[in-house]
Amino acid sequence: MRQNTHSTLIGYLLWIFGFLGSHRFYYGKPITGTIWFFTLGLFFVGWIIDLFLIPSMDREADLRFQPGPIDYTVAWILLTFLGVFGVHRMYQGKWITGLIYLCTGGLFFIGILYDFWTLNSQVSMQNMEKRFDR
Repeated sequence: MRQNTHSTLIGYLLWIFGFLGSHRFYYGKPITGTIWFFTLGLFFVGWIIDLFLIPSMDREADLRFQPGPIDYTVAWILLTFLGVFGVHRMYQGKWITGLIYLCTGGLFFIGILYDFWTLNSQVSMQNMEKRFDR
């Protein structure tokens, strides 16, 4: 049985702002997250449908991403609220890029956008590396 890597509760909390795609980014769906961002959740229709799809998106994310000591939810909260300071990168042990983000406002916001697309993969790789370092 796989460990729960993503939280359904956080998914629903992010769904409140889901017309901006935040819950889709959280569950590792950056393309549709970007589409939701630019179309206000497909003109709110897709946003309402997602209310019922969140449990399946959560299960899929739990299967897709590696569990481990770095918590996905914590990383996402840090990225969402403190991304310009690089705290989410420092949390993953990426101190150099975290300090670069701190000094450059999230690498002039381009780095933050990159991290919204790739944070789940970054955490998954870190967790996999930590598993093999034991």
